[in-house]
Amino acid sequence: MRTTPSRTPLPAALSARVAAAPSLPRLAAASLAGTAIEFYDFLVYGIAAALVLGTQFFPTISPLAGTLAALATFGVGFVARPLGSALFGHLGDRRGRRPVLMISLLLTGLATVAVGCLPTYDSIGIAAPVLLVVLRFVQGIGVGGEWGGAVLLTAEHAPAGRRGLWSSFAQIGPPLGSVLANSVMLALSAALSDAQFTLWGWRLPFLFAGVLTAAGLALRTSLPESPDFLGQREHARMPLVEVARAHWRLLLLTAGALATGAAVSYTMSTWALSYAVDRLGVDRTVMLGCTLSIAVITGALTPVAAVLGDRYGRRPLCLLGCAGCAVWMFPMIGLLSTGRPPLIFLGFLVAMLVCVTMLAVVAAYLPELYVSRVRCTGASVGYNLGAVLGGALTPMVATTLAHGPGTPWGVAAYLTAIALLSLGCFALLPDTRPAAVQPVAVTG
Repeated sequence: MRTTPSRTPLPAALSARVAAAPSLPRLAAASLAGTAIEFYDFLVYGIAAALVLGTQFFPTISPLAGTLAALATFGVGFVARPLGSALFGHLGDRRGRRPVLMISLLLTGLATVAVGCLPTYDSIGIAAPVLLVVLRFVQGIGVGGEWGGAVLLTAEHAPAGRRGLWSSFAQIGPPLGSVLANSVMLALSAALSDAQFTLWGWRLPFLFAGVLTAAGLALRTSLPESPDFLGQREHARMPLVEVARAHWRLLLLTAGALATGAAVSYTMSTWALSYAVDRLGVDRTVMLGCTLSIAVITGALTPVAAVLGDRYGRRPLCLLGCAGCAVWMFPMIGLLSTGRPPLIFLGFLVAMLVCVTMLAVVAAYLPELYVSRVRCTGASVGYNLGAVLGGALTPMVATTLAHGPGTPWGVAAYLTAIALLSLGCFALLPDTRPAAVQPVAVTG
């Protein structure tokens, strides 16, 4: 099913404002920087939860229970993301995409720095894990709002035939954020002893988020508003209500479709890191270097896959990626269980290569599925519901399934089931193809 070009012509005064807009490379750079910074904040927490937060904030329970508790606080950030996407989606559809970029970045950055300053359980007792959960929740709200604003500001400026390419720069942000997070953790892991890292070294990546946030805010200060938003004659009064009433089926399908990318990504960056270090005895620095290398490769291939989406359509690549994940999860877990770094790297690399065919095109695909008046809310909430479905429980479920002896095939079965769910959801979604951003919506 193709969409049809039907952009609303801009009034003369607004056309002049859009004409003065900066170049697409600058818009793409600002989107990339923001998503990179916010996912750095989000992923630093995930890595710390896998490595050290259990002993710092939950020391009175067993090591396994402490790890599960730390990963549970990691999941709290995912639970908050749909709330953030609803709040910031409302702001984006009512007041514009640009305010979303500024406020969400500031909120996430402040919460991340606060985690780095937080006293541990030994200092303030039960208040420490309580405050940790609160800050993680605030961080999740900010991340939930970031993606929609960053993607739409670029997608709605881009020409139809290159929308996938320009929008994909926002999708380079998560792997770049992973590179930053893993690089900082890798440097600290190599430079500090285990005692130093546990005592104070883990705080430094959180404090560094303050510097990144200030840089991101400076880059975004002078960005223009989206031409699609400026050209709307009437804005939705209650965007979330309108999405829930008129586009509920589309919302559920997009959430289910995007679950696989989150599940596979966070399985590797959180659970597998903890499993390989604690259960298999793989050196922590080796595992961080493995995930760092894969993030670099993923980021480099993202625009390549996006160009293919511009040429052949978004949905075919998404279907290919889901099918590849369904086939590869058992081999990936088998390679991980060997405990041999080259084989672990191979398993992770193939998994992310098939995932990138989905992740690269969703920044163009989701906006094309929703009408302009509720696009920020619909795309943001759908994206973040997918992240919750695929990422919130996956590290905890995987830790539980891998508790017994032997190869954790239960983890592979769980990931395969999610991939098949996403495959079915993508099969039910329309293909947008390269066209102007006004869809034939799937309504309830």
